[in-house]
Amino acid sequence: MLLEALSSAILGLALSWAAAHRLPHRLPARKLVLPTGMAGALFGAFVTHTALDPGNLFLILLGAATVSAASLSLLLRPSGRRLGRSATA
Repeated sequence: MLLEALSSAILGLALSWAAAHRLPHRLPARKLVLPTGMAGALFGAFVTHTALDPGNLFLILLGAATVSAASLSLLLRPSGRRLGRSATA
């Protein structure tokens, strides 16, 4: 369990660092992005560990990465492109 938690925390930190490095203009400050990715990964590992057998590390890390990416996607702001105006506006 400790190895799963440590691995998922490192995975979440790496995913959030990559997202913050790749999309700095669409994400808030790194002080918010890095803990969000790590917390999402830990929560995903907990849920996957609870739902599946605890012996499958690959599936637990896959669940951790999925929930971490989902939580990071909630922080994204719209891109700088303007949408066209509607006919009624």
